[in-house]
Amino acid sequence: MELKNNRKLKVGVIGATGMVGQRFLTSLENHPYFEVVTLAASGRSAGKTYEESVGDRWKLDIAMPDSIKNIVIKDAAEVNKICDEVDFIFCAVDMPKDETKELENSYAKAETPVVSNNSAHRWTPDVPMFIPEVNSNHMEIIEFQRKRLGTTRGFIAVKPNCSIQSYVPMLHPLMKFEPYEIVATTYQAISGAGKSFADWPEMIDNVIPYIGGEEEKSEQEPLKIWGEIKDGAIIKAKSPSITTQCIRVPVTDGHLAAVFVKFRNKPSKEEILSMWKNYKGRPQELKLPSAPEQFIEYFEEDNRPQTKLDRDIYGGMGITAGRLREDSVYDYKFIGLSHNTLRGAAGGGVLTAELLFAEGFITYK
Repeated sequence: MELKNNRKLKVGVIGATGMVGQRFLTSLENHPYFEVVTLAASGRSAGKTYEESVGDRWKLDIAMPDSIKNIVIKDAAEVNKICDEVDFIFCAVDMPKDETKELENSYAKAETPVVSNNSAHRWTPDVPMFIPEVNSNHMEIIEFQRKRLGTTRGFIAVKPNCSIQSYVPMLHPLMKFEPYEIVATTYQAISGAGKSFADWPEMIDNVIPYIGGEEEKSEQEPLKIWGEIKDGAIIKAKSPSITTQCIRVPVTDGHLAAVFVKFRNKPSKEEILSMWKNYKGRPQELKLPSAPEQFIEYFEEDNRPQTKLDRDIYGGMGITAGRLREDSVYDYKFIGLSHNTLRGAAGGGVLTAELLFAEGFITYK
């Protein structure tokens, strides 16, 4: 798919004032395919300019783009009014799950594709949940979803939990060796909770060994990503068996994972490193704007990857790995790292939209 007469697709960001919404807006600044024309949030923010509404709640360490400061925020519930202005939307609302699901359904039924960072539709059987380099083949479920919704161009696609992007990308190229048992402990940044140290001082010099709902997501969502399409639904994979612990650590951005894995057909270390180095997904084949040139970057140094040093690789869209070695109980263990609000949230959403546009699923109205 190419731009028509050099006109970018018109985009709305729903839930624009929160941390993920802010990341969407900075990721979309000067984007070659997409132009932000509409911002929406709760009724409390409607009628204010974006700059007025956010005020001192801008959470990022990069400046608010000038192009969005004076856009007047709309009420996210004004679905038809917003849909009249945009070709598709990104959704990052902070609402109860049932309300989020209904809101996203409303936009899709109004013939406006939804690329969502929310969890509400992750287990809807005909809604694809994308890591774009891993399961781009799940795009074909969209036609089944459109039939259910009664739409011709409207649909919903979602992003998975940010934590799994620190280990699923490394496991995926190794699936031919049949990994069957995985243990992963994730050490997750405070921005994963939409927080900074300024508004969560309790996290300074602290570790919290619990994140509500996170372990179930981390254990189950990879199975949908590795699932197969059958009878108009994505059926989750039966293996591998995954168990996790998810821990909040005093880090601004970046989720790090310590991973242990058993294989039915144990590869050599050299085979694993070769698979990681040479793996390319559909975004790399298409040379999409947000796609990292090297999907998985492996560090030979014993003390890498490090969150502070390596989370921003390829603009925060790369995945880094290190410390691959044989284990005395499992076959191998390694460390993975991803930027949770870029690759794991808004940036991954933008890459998903680029893929859906390039493959003809997101179109001009």
